[in-house]
Amino acid sequence: MIRAVAGLLASALLAGCASLGAPAAPAATDAESVACAKWFAQLDAMIEQHGVRDAESDRIAGFAGLRVDRLSAGLRGQARADSAAFDAWLARLQRLEVEGRAVEITNLPRAAFPLDGAGDARAARQHSQRCSEHWSAALRADATLRASLLDRAQVPDRYLDWQRALGLYPLVRWPFLAGVRAAERNHQALIERWLAGPPPTERHVPAMASAPQSEVAALWRHRPRDALGLPLFTPAEIELLFAVHAPVLEVETKGAFDRFGALAWRDGAVPAVDSRTPVLYRRVSATRYRGQWLLQLVYSLWFPERPANSRVDLLAGALDAFVLRVTLAPDDGRPLLFDTIHGCGCYHWFVPTAAVERRGNAPAGVEWAFVPVTLPPMQAGQRIVVRLESASHYLVGAAIDAGQPGLPYDLRDESELRTLPRPDATTRSVFGPDGLVAGSERGERFLFWPMGIASAGAMRQWGHHATAFVGRRHLDDADLVEKRFVIPALE
Repeated sequence: MIRAVAGLLASALLAGCASLGAPAAPAATDAESVACAKWFAQLDAMIEQHGVRDAESDRIAGFAGLRVDRLSAGLRGQARADSAAFDAWLARLQRLEVEGRAVEITNLPRAAFPLDGAGDARAARQHSQRCSEHWSAALRADATLRASLLDRAQVPDRYLDWQRALGLYPLVRWPFLAGVRAAERNHQALIERWLAGPPPTERHVPAMASAPQSEVAALWRHRPRDALGLPLFTPAEIELLFAVHAPVLEVETKGAFDRFGALAWRDGAVPAVDSRTPVLYRRVSATRYRGQWLLQLVYSLWFPERPANSRVDLLAGALDAFVLRVTLAPDDGRPLLFDTIHGCGCYHWFVPTAAVERRGNAPAGVEWAFVPVTLPPMQAGQRIVVRLESASHYLVGAAIDAGQPGLPYDLRDESELRTLPRPDATTRSVFGPDGLVAGSERGERFLFWPMGIASAGAMRQWGHHATAFVGRRHLDDADLVEKRFVIPALE
């Protein structure tokens, strides 16, 4: 036990030293590179001063002008293969940087300008993009820098080793795991009760028109892929896929806390949920399976709160998000697997179709892949129906939609939440520099802190969803599906 705790402390200290002392990439001396280094230093200082750093993707030590997320880190193997793959990968890192900088600059107050010759936010965004492009060009021409970038472009996990060490994680993980297993059994019983006698629900359906199954399947035939192996779709095709696969929601509705909607800044420090505007936020992701990249569509809905069910409810608090992700087959786009979390990263549950099987090699002693519901085979263009319990917003059932009408909702790009308008005509991200939603804290964080997750129970940004208290697992791990499931058609 002492040796295990000492090992955790050593890991934490080494990780801290690595982040503080990471060597910088070799500095260029041409005038434009020097000017860009000065620009990024001044811009970063201003961003930190005003607390508007965007945490969706991670900066790379020594490589200003580039950022990385877990998907991009998972693509490093392909990027090492040839120059075309490296160029496509580098373009992804550059795009993440440009998007992150644009968010940060947009959220700066007007008083932050002029800044090093940039008179306003628009000029600052253009300056940042030029510098990112300049340094990317230098990288392409320098084999040493390319190798260094490929080594460093990694995303740290979202577990705090020092917290696990102080909390005696090697010891307390076992009673925590027993609690997780008991909660899973209780939840399975809840689902059985819903099957036996479902309570009344409100049915919500996407307002966007779907498409015939034949049209959806045709989208995938001879689908081109980029140099990294990722499927290529036009923006219009992606919009169609989002519309086709948007879920039907059947929500047990007992109060305002069960009415989801658009997030909006009002007068408070916590974003409000405008249930008069029911929306789901959407984003694209991908997962790797047997060397092939599968497209994933992610949908998130936000409730105003998880209300307390007793005087002392450690799980209650402001805001409660539910996230649904669908993994699509590469040949015709049929749904293969769904998984869900809440916005805290908690309750990571899997809903496979009959086209997917659980692997039999689950490691003992960790949270791995809880499957409370399964679905029959699905065809391209079929929707899932997701049933949610009142107040807790737990997933309590799933089925294939039969097409009944319901209350319409719209889809919005999740990136809107990074620059949400405020009443004073400025913008602000829903997420803080730490990736958390301030004000959404839960009392459970005081009980669960030995598990090493920062502010357990709080809502958080994409890229920050650690989804297991016992073990290590992230929603956006590139190999998450491959490790836990078998897709016979792709073997």
